[in-house]
Parts: sequence; structure tokens; C-alpha cells
Amino acid sequence: MNPLKFWLKTLTLFSFFFVVAFNNAAQQSAYVSDVIGVEENMLYANYWTSKLSNSDIELLSATQIRSGNEQLFKTNNKMMEIAQYPKSQTAAIISAKIQKISSPASSPRFYSDGQLVTKANYDTYNQALNLSGLPRLQTIKFGLVVRRTNMRTFPTSDKIYKTTTSTNLDRFQETALFPTEAVAVLHESLDKKWFFAVSYNYTAWVKKEDIALGDREQIINYKNSNDFLVVSGSKIYTSFNPENESISELQLEMGTVLPLVEGENIPTTIAGQNTYASYVVYLPVRDLDGKLIIQAALISRSDDVHRGYLAYTQDNIIKQSFKFLGERYGWGHSFNARDCTGFIGEVFKSFGILMPRNSGDQGLSEQGINTRFLKTASESKKMKSVGELSVGDLIYIPGHVMMVLGHQDDKPFIIHDVSGMSYFKENGDYYKSSLNGVSITPLLTMQLSQDKSYLDKIYNIKKIK
Repeated sequence: MNPLKFWLKTLTLFSFFFVVAFNNAAQQSAYVSDVIGVEENMLYANYWTSKLSNSDIELLSATQIRSGNEQLFKTNNKMMEIAQYPKSQTAAIISAKIQKISSPASSPRFYSDGQLVTKANYDTYNQALNLSGLPRLQTIKFGLVVRRTNMRTFPTSDKIYKTTTSTNLDRFQETALFPTEAVAVLHESLDKKWFFAVSYNYTAWVKKEDIALGDREQIINYKNSNDFLVVSGSKIYTSFNPENESISELQLEMGTVLPLVEGENIPTTIAGQNTYASYVVYLPVRDLDGKLIIQAALISRSDDVHRGYLAYTQDNIIKQSFKFLGERYGWGHSFNARDCTGFIGEVFKSFGILMPRNSGDQGLSEQGINTRFLKTASESKKMKSVGELSVGDLIYIPGHVMMVLGHQDDKPFIIHDVSGMSYFKENGDYYKSSLNGVSITPLLTMQLSQDKSYLDKIYNIKKIK
């Protein structure tokens, strides 16, 4: 055979197999999703930030944010400035607070093994509240959270559920507290393993071992540091410390404020590691007696942190929210994650903006600029407001909050931490599935049921400006 013809045939055959292989690979890697209206390029922050103009303009200054927080603490009874909490309270006041949160469910609840939660079970939980152990006048203690910890309905780690088949939503789970958060401790459980504690936006039971009790002034000074880091990633970890387990690889969440060790107080080394390539921060630690001590820890300069709060801009709103994209949904901050309001709260904390814990409390609060709708509001009235949505706006429906991400083909898209998903297909069939994570979806095609859409149930649109 002519050598030239041989090589031409060989090259042609190779090219054929290469094209076939390439096409097969392309088909195998093609983006597939049952989430209506979402294409793969929408799953990148720069897709949405590139649509913005003047995206780096501050929506609120640091001074305006501080003023807004102060106003919220003054006017919203769901918020509590721990530095101003009373030094003592009567047994009647504390007992009322406990019974408001620690009460049996009005409908049946089940354990994970399918067993019904009985009256006898609730009697045991009620006994653990130790209400009879309250003195007539209780001296309030103060502390700092030393590790991520759950706030619970009752002083127990038992989990209960609405049905025998769904174990995603533990109905004893209220929320979570993060390291460096300040709390007021009002009471102790019968077994002395739990504190009934007040944080800046929630009140419930927390494990005693996760709280370090200290002098009130010491705690206030710690929280009022003027030079601090803010965790701007979804999660970061302190550097490994072979000498101190309490501050070694400690998980820190977005929005956590870490006071910096300054100037001459910065040691050359910590646990044998030179500090020059790290930030040195103060962290609360609990000693063997449960008392607060403050120790220096290392945060790598490669970690996603920021000196001071991030600028509150549309560009940063999108970038911060995308750091949670794909994280599993966790009711009440369970599963080492967060839920819809936890997601929103952490994003806004990275700018220094504080909010009530639950979506209903957020939606009803006077914080920001609110456009409220009566249950009888027409679709056209809501659509007029939907047409004015901008990046970072918060949309409230009963039990849920969403954040506006931007527009595609003049239709609003949202990012939210959500459990379920349903919509009508193009052929009119109703489709129901799950998301169970921080997700991007269109707003207007999403359904709560076959006869109720997200749009139908919107009761407030909030602009934090």
C-alpha cells in the first residue's frame, strides 16, 4: 500500500474515533436537572454579578447599619442586647419564658423508631425544666459560646418528628449558637447539664458544656472590640493546635466576629507555629470549672475572612450567598448547616446587619423598607411589586424567606435554603420533588401546592436599605 494512503486512512480513522469519543464525553457531561428554568451557567456567582451596574455602591454605610441595629433592638421584642440584660429576674418572669418555648406539641409527635411521644414522655421533659428550683429572685449569669451548639425546645438531645416517615425536621431543634456569641443564662436544668439561655435573637435550652461563664464586663469588652476579623466564608476552621484542643480546628461560621490580638500583644509563635502568616484572634475557652478564659488562636491568612465587616453592596450580597450554594437544608441549623432564615441571617451578618431568628419575625418586623400585602391582595398588585425587585430584596411567604438574585429574561430568580420543590410542567402536569439545600430557582413558577403558588402567598417584600 502507498505509505501516504496508509497514513491518510489511519489519520481519518483516528479522527473518527476521536470525534465519537468527544461527542460521547460531551453527552455524558451535559448538565441535567429537574429544577425548572435553571441552566448550569446560572450556578456561578459571576453570571449574576455580571448583570449588575454600579454593583459596588454601598447600599448602607457602616454607620447606617449600626444605627439600624440599634433601632431594631429598641423596637423589636424578639431582639435582645445582652449587654443591657437585667442583672436579676423573678422566678415568675423566667418561668413564663421557659414555658413559652418548652411546651408539648399540639399534634402527635414521634421518635425516629416510630414510637409516639406520650404524655409520660412530656412529663419527664417538663420535670427536667426544674421550675421548682427557681429562686424567688434569680441572679442572671453571662457567658460566651465556645463551640457551635444547638438551642433546644427542652433540655434534651432527644429528637421528635411530625410523622414516622420523615426524619429531616427535628421538632425539638430551635436554632444554633456559634462561637463568640454572648448569652444571658437564666436557669439550669434538673440534671445540671443544660442552661436556659438568651442570645441576641433567640431563647432556648443549650448544653452547659458549650458555654463559658464570665464576668459581665469582660464579656461586654470582648464583644465591643474595635479591631476584628469577620468570617466571610461559609465555614472556616482555626489552625490545628497540638497543645490546646479547645481552639484547635474550631469551626467558625459566616458572620462570626473574632477580636484581633494587636501590636505588641501578638506572640511570635503559638503552639510552635510562627504567627507571621496568620491572623491572631482571641477566642473564648471554658475551663474545667466552666469559667471563661480568653486565649489566642490562629486563623490562616488564606482563609475566607475579612478585616471588619464586608461592604454592603449588591456584588457582595451575591458572592456571599453563593458561598452556601448546595449546602444541605438543616431545619433550625441542624445537620451542621442552616435553614432559610439561618442562611439569610448569616449572609447579612457578614455585613454587620442583624435580624430576628425566624422568618415570621423577620417578615413582620419594621426593619428595612417593607411592602406588605393583605391575604386578599390581587395578583396584579403583587406583580407590580415583583417588577420592582432588586438584588438582595427579601421575599416572605408563611414559614419561608427567599432572596432576590437577579433577573433572567425579565423574570426574577431567587436563592433560598429550601426543602421542597413543585411546579407545573409545560404539558400542565404537576411535578413535586425535593431540593433540601441552598438553591437557585425562578420565583414565579414555584408552587407550594397544586392550587397555591409562591406568588399567591407573598405577604411582604423587604428591602434592607
